[in-house]
Amino acid sequence: MSNIFENIKLKLDEKYGDNENYHSLSRILPYFKPYLNRTILALGLAIPIGALDAVIALSLKPYMDIVMLNKQMSSPWYIPLLIVIFTTIQGTFNYLATYMNDWVGGRVTNDLKIDLYQKLMHQSSFFFDKQTSGKILKAYNNDADKSCSGLLTNMKTCISRLFSSLSLIGVLFYNSWQLAIIAVFVLTCAMIPLMKMKSAIKDVYNKSEGENAKVLTTYNEAFSGNKIIAAYNLYELKQTQFAKLIHAVFGLRMKITQHVGWLSPMMHIIVSIGIGAVIGLGSYLIVKGKLSAGQFVSFITALIMLYTPIKGLGNNAKSMTTCLCAMERVVSKLDKVPGIKDSKTSIDFPKFEEKISFENVNFHYIKGKPVLNNISFEVQKSETIALVGNSGGGKTTIVNLLPRFYKIKGGDIKIDGVSINDIKLNSLRDNIAIVFQDNFLFEGTIRENIMLGNLNASKEQLEKAIKNSYLEDFIASLEKGLDTQIGERGVLLSGGQKQRIGIARAFLKNAPILILDEATSALDNQAEHIVQQAIDNLMKDRTVFVIAHRLSTIQNANRIAVINKGNLVELGKHDELLNIPNGEYKKLYDMQFG
Repeated sequence: MSNIFENIKLKLDEKYGDNENYHSLSRILPYFKPYLNRTILALGLAIPIGALDAVIALSLKPYMDIVMLNKQMSSPWYIPLLIVIFTTIQGTFNYLATYMNDWVGGRVTNDLKIDLYQKLMHQSSFFFDKQTSGKILKAYNNDADKSCSGLLTNMKTCISRLFSSLSLIGVLFYNSWQLAIIAVFVLTCAMIPLMKMKSAIKDVYNKSEGENAKVLTTYNEAFSGNKIIAAYNLYELKQTQFAKLIHAVFGLRMKITQHVGWLSPMMHIIVSIGIGAVIGLGSYLIVKGKLSAGQFVSFITALIMLYTPIKGLGNNAKSMTTCLCAMERVVSKLDKVPGIKDSKTSIDFPKFEEKISFENVNFHYIKGKPVLNNISFEVQKSETIALVGNSGGGKTTIVNLLPRFYKIKGGDIKIDGVSINDIKLNSLRDNIAIVFQDNFLFEGTIRENIMLGNLNASKEQLEKAIKNSYLEDFIASLEKGLDTQIGERGVLLSGGQKQRIGIARAFLKNAPILILDEATSALDNQAEHIVQQAIDNLMKDRTVFVIAHRLSTIQNANRIAVINKGNLVELGKHDELLNIPNGEYKKLYDMQFG
């Protein structure tokens, strides 16, 4: 079965490889491969479900001719029983098909979401800088639901209706080929407008999804920024902005309705023309004796059963278009290549024994607007270097390039002569610990958040990290200790407590290179004192990059680099820099200490 699947795919790739819809389907269908038997069963059951529609229409011919006209009960007594039996079988198959459809669709959706999440996690920081939380949720979660479950549901519906149509058309021709030709011609006319459905609403639909993503972002901002909203009395402003967004979504939805809504009424008109033509010609054939009453009733029943779902094809086409558009967006995410990835020749992190070299490093976020200009300096092993300067000068960008959060635009960064671009990404980051200004804590317990530094850490290592981070007294004061829940983003903790948990996490990682990015700048004096003691413990025997605005925290650094407007303007010890007349460091120092 697997080989057949592969051979069919290869042949289809050769023929339809350039088609957008086919490309989307070819990327999604392999997710059904592990569940191929169940998928075939789910779709295969749609065949008898559709085909059995013809039973009722076909059974009416002998019933009308024998019972209604000839008033005889001997021959067709079994017809009502057969109708009940076949309807029961059809209902059972329908339940099984729905169950299998939901099971396969759910499993495939899960697999797809796992792959999408993996893709998301491996995107560069530059990718996340350009996204909103709403867009991420729509693209990596909601679209996966629509594409997989929607695909199987629509395929089941299409197969069921296809075989229902074929069987009912068979009944039509069985009863009267003349009337059948009219019915099929009308059916063909009704199907033509559906062919251009996707192209008509694709752009509007994608724009609508973009606005829906903004709605999700607004909800997330209301959650995360609730204190700012309350503090500045932004209720009316935010409500006005949200209402404007909701109205925009409504407008786009109505545009889709304008493109699609006319289909159903048009189908009704076309179908009524077909039924009218059939009744007119059928009456003539009955009068001429070329068609029995039973045949005519059977034909009309089959025709109505055939045309009834056709009248609702506009909504079905809209659903299928929604599915295909979502699928295209999902496939674009699956095909997206991470901005930063390993090369085929990447090596493990070298044995760090000498120095880290920044060699003429250039960087920009927006082309034509440089952030770093030919930055060059060296940091010896176990040395602490502080990066200071005015806000927006490029300090954080420098340390973000070291773990390759962003791709260097020019120059290089080397560790013992090995370019960081030649080091495996995971291996590089395993050897760098970072404590940010606002350490992100995940929903869960204190223990779980600290253990992220080393999931295999022993109890003794965990206790040592807690002790060195000055968390012992705080944890002892909690009823559940390490197993205390901290809430989403650690909202139940103070800033100093969150920082110390971040420091304990870095202790467990025990990496030779440490980055401290404004680790104490958001704390009050008392919290800063405790956190600084924990940081002093963390810095021992490590190569440290410190970013700080408070110069009092970095005076003991081995060297201080002054970064101003993307340029390295001064480099030296604290005392050396203070002795430079009109030096940039001296200006910063005088501003802080008068």
